[in-house]
Order: sequence, then C-alpha cells, then structure tokens
Amino acid sequence: MEIFKTVFLMTGLMLLFVTVGGMIGGQEGMVMAFLIALGMNFFSYFFSDKLVLRHYKAIEVHENDAKGLFEIVSRLTKKANLPMPKVYIIPEQVPNAFATGRNPKNAVVAVTEGLLNLLNKDEIEGVLAHELCHVRHYDILTGSIAAVIAGAIAILANFAQFGALSGNNSNQSRSNGILMLLLAVIMPIAATVIQMAISREREYKADKGAAILTGRPEWLASALRKLDNYSKNYMMRNADPQSAHMFIINPFGSVKNTINTLFRTHPRTEDRIARLEELKRII
Repeated sequence: MEIFKTVFLMTGLMLLFVTVGGMIGGQEGMVMAFLIALGMNFFSYFFSDKLVLRHYKAIEVHENDAKGLFEIVSRLTKKANLPMPKVYIIPEQVPNAFATGRNPKNAVVAVTEGLLNLLNKDEIEGVLAHELCHVRHYDILTGSIAAVIAGAIAILANFAQFGALSGNNSNQSRSNGILMLLLAVIMPIAATVIQMAISREREYKADKGAAILTGRPEWLASALRKLDNYSKNYMMRNADPQSAHMFIINPFGSVKNTINTLFRTHPRTEDRIARLEELKRII
C-alpha cells in the first residue's frame, strides 16, 4: 500500500509541474516540463541518498565500529520485518538523525555523534525506530522528490516573472503579464506549503510507528524533548533547506516566529510529544 501511495504522490507532483509548464509555455511548455520532471524523478530516485550523505560527511560504520548501535538497528529491523540498512555516523556534535534510500533494500540510517552522546540507549532506540518507519513508508523517497519538484516549480516561477516583465503593451499581453506575475508569486508558495505539509504529516506517522514498534512511546517522547531543548541553542553546521525535512528534528533549530509555522518542515515538538503521550495510554 505504501508503494502505491508513493507512486501516486510522485505522479501527482509531476502532473502539477507539467500543468504549470503548460500555463507558462503552452504545449511546448508542457512537453518541456514533462521531460524535466522525468529527469528529476530519475535523478532523485537513484542519487538523492548519496548526495545527502556526502553533504553531511556521513561515514559508514560496521558492527565492529559501533556494536551497540548495530544491535539496536538489527533488533528493530527484525521486528519491523525490514532488511538491515547501512548505518552511518555523522561527525557533528549537534544531535540529530535521518534515514535515506529509495526503498528498504537500499536504506540508510544516519545519526550524529552528538545524538549518541546525548541520548541513553532507550531514547536512541526510539529515534532509530522512528527512522526505520520512514524507510518502511517510503517517506524519504517521497520527500526527496517533493523537494526537487518544489525547487523546479520555483525555477518555473522565475521564468513566468521574466515573461511577464518582457511582454509588450497590448491589452492581451498586459493580461497575460498579470497572470504570469500571479503565478510567479503563488507557485513557489503553494509548492512549499505542499512540501511542508507532506513532511509534517509523515513525521507524525513515523512517531506513531516507532511507538508501536518499540512498545514504549515514552522513549521517543523523551528523546524528542532532549533534542528540541538542544536545538534551541544550536543548529547543524551543514544544514540546508533541501534536506531539512529528512531529520527527526529541524537542523536549523527551533522556529520561533509564528509567521513561519505554515512553512515548518516538522510539527511542533510539543505536539509530537502530546500525541506520543496519548499513545502511551493505548499501547
């Protein structure tokens, strides 16, 4: 079912991109947007995981290098009926973690050195269970493609703005110019909101999956509380907007401006903990 959901979303985003291309450039614009979208989906499917690991200088480790970490991942993957993923450690003192990979057979879980130093064994298990649930739900592939499509729509918006400013003075051209300017403003905002909404909903889903997988929602809740407190004062050195949605906690730190709530890559940590507390009474 998760595979079908992922394919459906990928197709929907691609159709949105093609539609926007058609609004800007007519039939030729639709064809061009379709070809670009195909290329972006292909690139995201096969290479997005390698790029993000390289960006954060993640180092692959094996059982002899991090036995305790491997034991936790191995135990959780057996319970979740998943293949054993590759395990990476990021040389970064700000605690955080993410999963990547186009499918469970090619999955990677990565944690920072800071996370291993800050959290206890149970809390680390809660975090890793959360990341493995992202793998099981194909969330990382979907999020990567959504980010690429959102960025491409922003590029199209720039073309629309250029087209609006370069039109002649006829009434028809002025009307088209106004439409182009509206598209240039609305498209990037709409694409970003969609991308962020997808990311936030999937964080809640992964939190719930982790609570069920470990049977101890309080482990993840405690981890999130510590991670959030740390993030109020620090942000990751190599944090970038394109990969922010992948992490369990926003790598840019806490978002304090309420105007930015709509554009959060993550739900408020307080809301996530509250949901986990509710699950504690059920599980």
